Amino acid sequence: MENSVALIERYFELSELQKERFARLLELYSEWNAKINVISRRDMDNFYERHVLHSLAIAKSGEIVPGERVLDLGCGGGFPVVPLAILMPDVSFTAVDSIGKKIKVVEAVVKELGLDNVTVHNCRVESLDERWDWVVSRAVAPLGDLLNWTRGKYDRGMLLLKGGDLAAEIADSKISSKKVMVESVSHWFDSDFFVTKSLLKVRS
Repeated sequence: MENSVALIERYFELSELQKERFARLLELYSEWNAKINVISRRDMDNFYERHVLHSLAIAKSGEIVPGERVLDLGCGGGFPVVPLAILMPDVSFTAVDSIGKKIKVVEAVVKELGLDNVTVHNCRVESLDERWDWVVSRAVAPLGDLLNWTRGKYDRGMLLLKGGDLAAEIADSKISSKKVMVESVSHWFDSDFFVTKSLLKVRS
């Protein structure tokens, strides 16, 4: 699988600025990874597939529209929030993580790329007195925990990138089955990596 911005262009129509920003990501994360291990070393060889394109599955869902506000809960080193913010400049993103060294990386990348549609917080989401249209996350915690942490903080729902069989996790969360839908990421991206990856949609 090609490890360049050309992979993103296979699935999305990009402006020149977006191409430049996506192209810079590999360089920026390679530099930061040498200081702070925010991405698995072996994953850097598949950076655009396993981190950037995976994050953009949330955009492929078509749920988030211009003018909305989105919270990335447990953003880690900046996924999915940074790729989404590049692709969706008319959406306002808030990135939250309780681990300071990871937030330091996100702040630096956001500043370097000039992403003025991203606000970054080093805290737990429970301490923020705000509401968003959507909550997004990538492999952060079980659904039950995410529901508890974000109660009263979103209006439309949650878009959660997860792997494996989600049936038990959904059952354990006690959420109504009518509020949940699971979509395979492989519907959008034709790579074996995505066969076991899902987007879990939770309606408010």
